[in-house]
Amino acid sequence: MSTLTRRQFTKVLGLGAAALSVPIHVIGQAKPKVVVVGGGAGGATAARYVAMNSKGAVDVTLIENSKTYTTCFFSNLYLGGVRDFDSITHSYDTLASEYGINVVHGYAAEVDRSAKTVTLNDGSSINYDRLVLSPGIDLIFDSVPGYSEEAATIAPHAWQAGPQTQLLKEKLDALSNGDSVVMVAPPNPYRCPPGPYERVSMMAHLFKEKGMTDSTITIIDPKPKFSKQGLFTAGWEKHYPGMVEWISPDIHGGIVGVDVNAGTVETDFDTFEGTLLNVIPAQRAGAIAHQAELVDNSGFCQINSDSMRSMVDENIFVIGDASIAGAMPKSGFSANSQAKVAAMHILGDVNDGKTFPAKYSNTCWSMIGTDDGVKVGAQYASVDGKIASTSTFVSQGDEDDAMRKATFEESLGWYDGMTKDMFG
Repeated sequence: MSTLTRRQFTKVLGLGAAALSVPIHVIGQAKPKVVVVGGGAGGATAARYVAMNSKGAVDVTLIENSKTYTTCFFSNLYLGGVRDFDSITHSYDTLASEYGINVVHGYAAEVDRSAKTVTLNDGSSINYDRLVLSPGIDLIFDSVPGYSEEAATIAPHAWQAGPQTQLLKEKLDALSNGDSVVMVAPPNPYRCPPGPYERVSMMAHLFKEKGMTDSTITIIDPKPKFSKQGLFTAGWEKHYPGMVEWISPDIHGGIVGVDVNAGTVETDFDTFEGTLLNVIPAQRAGAIAHQAELVDNSGFCQINSDSMRSMVDENIFVIGDASIAGAMPKSGFSANSQAKVAAMHILGDVNDGKTFPAKYSNTCWSMIGTDDGVKVGAQYASVDGKIASTSTFVSQGDEDDAMRKATFEESLGWYDGMTKDMFG
């Protein structure tokens, strides 16, 4: 066993969260174990940063059910015919081969917080000293009356990327001129606030490219406003005049129900018919967060704004869409940023690594039309126990074509850098 230094001994005596401050390797374990559940923008980044910055001193296991990862961010560009599916799908091979991460492809079914184990659906279990949960979202299908997981095979949500994304693309490609799409947008809070409206833009872009100028897209929205609304509505008028209609709850009065077989969305105001329905229901933290009893009444997980540590269990960090991250939106960029803060604090816990005040960032890019990109973002810090924005920016409505093209090209560079930061 290593000998305690004076500084470590002071920690043991109890200044602050004493038990957490003692490096785990000091108390008799040669190689502390960090387990990460979820291999998306948050989980993959956290696993990579812990493994990379510990230089092999920490045993890192990443549990992810899928053998490849399809990004939700940029999936709308695939729907619009701007990118192919392979370009948004990534492998975990480099994380295993170059960073020594034990990548386990299986479904994490249960967390035993007392025993500090994660059990997979095959019955096997993995011990942890620190656990990172990045399970993303689960969809609350019945938040839209008449909708269900089975109904999603007819009216795809495509809000969890992969097969659902491909299904929606197939259905979009099968439409003919004059066919219509009706989208049911999600209520707050949900993954990627500008996402539904970028999707509408890319659907309209696809129709325009195919000469389907008589086709329309109607958005039935439970929200009275949405992210980058002015930029999107101006873009729709510029690129797709008469093709897109957004209907607020002030007009439709509330969604009564959907009939996916009939292709209808009934509201208090009227019944809307679509050749294709795209229904995006309400969302909550992924199932494992609920099983571990880390969620509050909102369906998401409260975290310590300094570290992304769960407010329920000090040995667990919750990052990405499953967390309540103050002013930060639920986005891939946010999850990536939060993962780095969590990784820093994990190494502080288990390997006596240095920690610094948390800094977070996010940018959400959206493609409206060919070479027409817009963005919104902010820098964040922990302020009075909450993640708060310290500076913000958003594209302006009077930007010229060159600026919009530069913003779109910036997003392409970000995607390449982001996925490399996740997967190495």
